[in-house]
Amino acid sequence: MPEADFLLSPHTGWTRAHWEAAADRLLDGLLPYATPGFAQYRLPGPPSHSGSWSDGLEGFARSFLLAAFRVAGSRGRVGAGLVERYAAGLAAGTDPGHPEHWPPVTDRAQPMVEAASVAVALHESRAWLWDHLDDGVRGRVVDWLGGFVGADVNDSNWRLFQVITEEFLASVGAPYRRDEIDAGLARLDDWYRGGGWYTDGDGRKFDYYNAWALHLYPVLWARIAGPRADPDTVARHRARLSEFLTAHQHFFGSDGAPVHQGRSLTYRFATTAPLWAGALADATPLPPGRTRRLASGALKHFAERGVPDEQGLLTLGWYRPFRPVTQRYSGPASPYWASKAFLGLLLPEDHPVWTAVEEPGPVDTADAVLAVPAPGWLLHSTAADGIVRLVNHGSDRLPPPPATAEDSPHYAKLAYSSATAPDTPAGPDNHIALLAPDGTPSQRGRIQPLGARGRSAGSRQGGGSGIETVSVVRGPWEIRVHRVDAPPGTPVREGGWAVADDFGPPLAKTGPGHALAIRADGLTSALVALHGWGDAAGTVVRALDANACGRHSATPVLEGAAPLLVTLVVLGVDAPTAGAEATVDVDGAVRVRFPDGTQERVPSLSGPPASSPGPAPGGTS
Repeated sequence: MPEADFLLSPHTGWTRAHWEAAADRLLDGLLPYATPGFAQYRLPGPPSHSGSWSDGLEGFARSFLLAAFRVAGSRGRVGAGLVERYAAGLAAGTDPGHPEHWPPVTDRAQPMVEAASVAVALHESRAWLWDHLDDGVRGRVVDWLGGFVGADVNDSNWRLFQVITEEFLASVGAPYRRDEIDAGLARLDDWYRGGGWYTDGDGRKFDYYNAWALHLYPVLWARIAGPRADPDTVARHRARLSEFLTAHQHFFGSDGAPVHQGRSLTYRFATTAPLWAGALADATPLPPGRTRRLASGALKHFAERGVPDEQGLLTLGWYRPFRPVTQRYSGPASPYWASKAFLGLLLPEDHPVWTAVEEPGPVDTADAVLAVPAPGWLLHSTAADGIVRLVNHGSDRLPPPPATAEDSPHYAKLAYSSATAPDTPAGPDNHIALLAPDGTPSQRGRIQPLGARGRSAGSRQGGGSGIETVSVVRGPWEIRVHRVDAPPGTPVREGGWAVADDFGPPLAKTGPGHALAIRADGLTSALVALHGWGDAAGTVVRALDANACGRHSATPVLEGAAPLLVTLVVLGVDAPTAGAEATVDVDGAVRVRFPDGTQERVPSLSGPPASSPGPAPGGTS
């Protein structure tokens, strides 16, 4: 890496030169795994459910995206052979008679995903690659991409892959269908839930696909479409992206770590893609120095933790290889969707995002609380330790009924953060459950949101557990008020944050009504009984190789039995736990007191769950 420049970048020391060096290292790391004709990259590791043939195409397409940003950003001034390598791969991959040819684009198949990356890369590198391909290769590329025309597409972010690919076909005079492009963009409007947030298909599917797909592809589509794009549609997308970035800037800890929530987390620093997209489309509320500080912070965070690895490869995991953060569709080359993070290289060297002095991110300067009503989230961050915490009362990524509702640890937890990850397979962390006679915990199921506003949010569990929870946050603290509808004496278990470490088990401290798990660096997860837990003794549940943040994880846990339970949940460094209290008023409302003396009143809720974000289930007193 180049020398750090702390005059230009006082928070990270990183500049455009660091981004270029990081891109080059990733591209160089792939070379040993290229097939002879450069049409596929066969990386080590178990194949995805699509098989190794499709995985090889994925290696080409996703790295081509990175190569295109690198080529276009430097106006073609790149290392020897980079453009030629991908030109050769295009020629071989689209030749049905070549031994390295690509699988066709067919209904609901993985090549649809990769075709969109190829289309974006071809557009952005057009002057250095597409314009220099011979007519035969261009014709074969068009034929291969043309598999999208008239095809059946998954009703999710995949609709945008069709939009992108067919718009590229339109841009080169190839057959396409405008009605399919328009239908895909209209479907995006159907999923808009306000405040800059989309659900990824029907249901409550809120996660980073807002960042690296649902907001990103409309910007890329407009770049491909140019004057063919409807101005009102483009303006609508830009306004939504700007509003989204108002919240998205809060998702990064001071060390650059993104909040660890949702699927496809092996894409890692792709979480920064909408930051660059906002600058690229002139659709950002963020000052340019903050955009770079957040993006460089995330890239540097992973670089300092062994990403890419010593071979220069992005592995399936978060820091170290860790398969539980993956899904069935994840193959050895899937992590290279992280290439989207390098979108900023398309901005010229003299653009303010590269020349402005870095400005602090939200977590760098002051404690903050942000309610995000559409997904039902509360974000609360603390400047002292740089941690961002996400309290989840609305995103479960479950299909609408009557489909089954199986919990995922990346969606079903009550909270996520930039400093922790959930135990996977699911442990007791950040979950409250009824316990069956054999000790089996109930699932959270479909989350029924009760609203998020101010410092509070609430929801009801849909897994048959009969538990309603309201969270109130301040600083590093969250107080949870649980109202339990279950037969008297039914045991209830609640877990706090799972903290993890590669170097040894976290320290455990337990006693009547409390439990703490403490990492060697001081990061502490605490759970304190405030009401209804009786003489419950706190315990710490340990796990090995179950956490993306470290091999050894530990979670504080309480067990009790009461219709009303109130708990103080703490994640932080040097965060006090003493002084918190909870009392119940005659009308059933709960008055809570945080360790710093601040008080809140949580009313007794009744009636059906809110179908859309409504009044907050709590208020300051």
